[in-house]
Amino acid sequence: MHAILASPIAARAGALPPARARRAAPVAAAAIPARVSVAGRLRATARLGAVGVRARVADRASVVPRASASAAADAGASSPRDEKVSVIAIARAMCFYLVTFTLALPLFAAMCAMFPFTYLTDKYRRYALSFINDIWAVVSTSLFFKVEVIGKENLPPADAGAVYVANHASYLDIYSLFHLRRPFKFISKVSNFIIPIIGWSMYMTGHIALKRTDRKSQMKTLKDCRELLQKDCPVLFFPEGTRSPDGKMGDFKKGAFSVAAKEKALVVPVTLVGTADRMANGKEWMLRAGGIKVIVHPPIKCEDAQACCDESYRVIKEALVQHS
Repeated sequence: MHAILASPIAARAGALPPARARRAAPVAAAAIPARVSVAGRLRATARLGAVGVRARVADRASVVPRASASAAADAGASSPRDEKVSVIAIARAMCFYLVTFTLALPLFAAMCAMFPFTYLTDKYRRYALSFINDIWAVVSTSLFFKVEVIGKENLPPADAGAVYVANHASYLDIYSLFHLRRPFKFISKVSNFIIPIIGWSMYMTGHIALKRTDRKSQMKTLKDCRELLQKDCPVLFFPEGTRSPDGKMGDFKKGAFSVAAKEKALVVPVTLVGTADRMANGKEWMLRAGGIKVIVHPPIKCEDAQACCDESYRVIKEALVQHS
């Protein structure tokens, strides 16, 4: 009799999910008729208890794989470091901007006082004003991240008319390149020159304004760069044309190398490593901790624009891959 009564109960308990089976076991045991012998009741209860134990074991076993799978999914779905929003990085960026603009105020006043004399005596290089730019950039960055210059021995003299070319991925690129301590003039879009203090200092230092969509402005920019090289003033180009949207180096345009080839000037390839990691393009409101490397490669005597462009791309790209 006890076997006939216990087997349907056990079958129903076993058919339930593990958690429900545990709850069903005591209820089923209580449902055994009183007329069943004591020995029979004990055997039926033991069988139901075994069902409950197996249910608990199965329940625990099912939880472990689910937890492991969830952890693996979270690990696989975790976004890259540069995609995560960090409150500390935001605070660091705000402090950086506060320091750099605060520091710019007294330095800009000094530039205004020095500008007339510098323009009359050193119209092209404007070395004194470039020196103030260097102080501004070095002090601003040193408080927040380290900039390491590698290959200083490859730098031409400050009074050499050379063409510096570098990869471009971040707002911090110019800050980092000022660590080279060379009075180069770089090309920037016209709208940057109307920014109070910063843009006005760029104008006084002699950097070159460009209307990107204006063909005449582009031709005038190249002409101005050639004139600077003829006056032994170095110029800086970002051959990609604009900042990389994802930190990956884009193709080089030939304009910078055409200028260098026409003037028989040295081309100095420079690799910037880590600027996009510190401050990604489009996320200028976050500044992450870490260092930046500025790698100066041996100068290239530019006679053929395309060959010089290809060689510069190669050495900059190789160093970027090697040090990233």
